[in-house]
Amino acid sequence: MTRTRIKICGLTREADVDAAVEAGADAVGFVLWAGSARHVEAARAAALAARLPPFVSPVLLFVNATAGAVAAALSELPQALLQFHGDETPTQCEAAGRPYLRAARMGEGFDLLDFATRWRAESALMQALLLDAHAPGYGGAGKVFDWSRIPPNVPCPVVLSGGLNPANVTDGVLRVRPFAVDVSSGVEAGKGIKDAALIRRFCDAVREADARLADEASATG
Repeated sequence: MTRTRIKICGLTREADVDAAVEAGADAVGFVLWAGSARHVEAARAAALAARLPPFVSPVLLFVNATAGAVAAALSELPQALLQFHGDETPTQCEAAGRPYLRAARMGEGFDLLDFATRWRAESALMQALLLDAHAPGYGGAGKVFDWSRIPPNVPCPVVLSGGLNPANVTDGVLRVRPFAVDVSSGVEAGKGIKDAALIRRFCDAVREADARLADEASATG
């Protein structure tokens, strides 16, 4: 068993990057979509990412960006993992030639197993599917979707997102057992303004879930 990875997304301030690192986050996300209240320019994302120590990964989030915009952002932050949240095709996501996360919007009638199987077959660079709630526009709007709709045999790593917070993430990890969890609004004092105490509590809650899973595995093994 491996530990659950943690990504804190939508960072806009130096203090929030530092708080995520200090709490033990594995990755931090910067939203490059202008339609988000958490939007930052690529140069600003690069300046914030310069604070990251080794082994904490920066992630750049795009929504229907042009290939030129993605390339320009990567010129500012060449080590970043990419994350696509719009209507991008596998070909568009592959265009940068970089590993990426693909968001899957878990609306009613959405067949995650079919979606994952098709993307796995068509995209060699997709690292994981990020599962988010379906909401108007793009992004999950801080809402939780029905985790029971996640089949147990998804053929790629899963990142659980959508309405997570320190109070529910332990249950989410125990029930879904994702590769990683992703949080934004659930650790905020206001849009784009993170709360260091909430970030710490969120990371601690993930570690609690990991410890409980380890205990279960030890008891049955």
